[in-house]
Amino acid sequence: MRDQLRIIGSEAALKARQDFIPLPEQPMSAVFNFTFVPWFRSVAPYIHLHRGKTFVVAMAGEAIAAGKLAHIAQDLALIQSMGVKIVLVHGFRPQVNEQLVAKGHAAQYSHGMRITDSVALDCAQEAAGQLRYEIEAAFSQGLPNTPMAGSTVRVISGNFITARPVGIVDGIDFKHSGLVRKVDTVGIRQTLEFGSMVLLSPFGFSPTGEAFNLTMEEVATSVAIELKADKLIFLTEIPGLRMNPSEPESDDNPIDTELPLAAAKKLLADLPNAQQPSDTAFYLQHCVKACQHGVERSHILPFATDGSVLLEIYVHDGIGTMVIDEKLESLREATVDDVGGILQLIEPYEKDGTLVKRDRTEIERDAGQYTVIEHDGVIFGCAALYPYPESKTGEMAALTVSPHSQSQGDGERILKRVEQRARAMGLQSIFVLTTRTMHWFLKRGFKPVETDWLPEARKRKYNLNRKSQVLVKILHP
Repeated sequence: MRDQLRIIGSEAALKARQDFIPLPEQPMSAVFNFTFVPWFRSVAPYIHLHRGKTFVVAMAGEAIAAGKLAHIAQDLALIQSMGVKIVLVHGFRPQVNEQLVAKGHAAQYSHGMRITDSVALDCAQEAAGQLRYEIEAAFSQGLPNTPMAGSTVRVISGNFITARPVGIVDGIDFKHSGLVRKVDTVGIRQTLEFGSMVLLSPFGFSPTGEAFNLTMEEVATSVAIELKADKLIFLTEIPGLRMNPSEPESDDNPIDTELPLAAAKKLLADLPNAQQPSDTAFYLQHCVKACQHGVERSHILPFATDGSVLLEIYVHDGIGTMVIDEKLESLREATVDDVGGILQLIEPYEKDGTLVKRDRTEIERDAGQYTVIEHDGVIFGCAALYPYPESKTGEMAALTVSPHSQSQGDGERILKRVEQRARAMGLQSIFVLTTRTMHWFLKRGFKPVETDWLPEARKRKYNLNRKSQVLVKILHP
């Protein structure tokens, strides 16, 4: 439609105006509007949630070598424009190796780290300088009709990392390879508060001015811990961790999108020491370390997937593996502040007749009866418990799980919490009235009964037109 309006001076367009003949609507425009508006509204909670948060993004040098820098820069600039503070740490493993090959010098590794002799140190410094130039250039682009149009991203680098030598380990002298000794968190925070993006190369300097080659993974993890960052994100060569890490990629072995810290630690303990980035434990060990020291979420994402950072941050299921501590997901009793989220959750099911219509006043009045499951600040499931103490039973109503998180066990977690609440009230059973989800409840120990079984107070409110099936579950002590 917009393109047609631009040719309004043409005879055909003028005749269309004079004869009041509407110009035809572009079908693709309608389809785009239909899909874009609900999608944009669905990501709004995450935009609000992440505003003001600090993310440490570790970008493997392989991502730059694969030509992914321009799109990654566009995505990070967009995320920063929505109020996120970003520290970007780049790697340079393939770039240093390329420099070494050009000089006829072999790369040396041990214990998963580079042995940095004087030649390797020179190559690392050259590679870091070139990559910083390329990264700053990527964030400076602003051509019209590109995602960077109108953006202003100030990239600040500096000597924010103090390092110490690795030294001699198991008889191997690592020479100019180092470890993080101290992070200048004050300097980094001040830079972030000024609205700039902090760019860190895997280099550190000793108090005597000696340069040390560090690993991108250790720098990013140390910075995330010291800053108390909200997220640590690794953009890597691997797509994430499989449900069964020892088995090959297949539809039956998908990416494990959420890995609780306890499970991640157990998995890490069963894996051999990582030597290569493709090893399962290589990035996982840093995710676990970060989560153990207060970073609530650590992510392993594939840079090969275009927009993987956006998909991980602004879509519920994400695309890679997120290691989380147990505080991330909150299963709790609702408050009045949750009424809006509950209404938004149950409204589609009220419209299609799965749930009985409930107005806002009713939910506000009964807010304390609801159990909700909250993930990243968004309510993804709920259920209410209405007790009938005289009959030693209670009704579980409005059990709802968002389509975005179904098949992930949220429904069962809510059911267990409702059962716990019922037992605490001295109830001996709970019942539900359902028209479409009978089999789900039957699989979880509910038994069908006649409507005469209902408590008298509930029987009087039974809607004969809905013909709901009554299912009961006995609560064992």
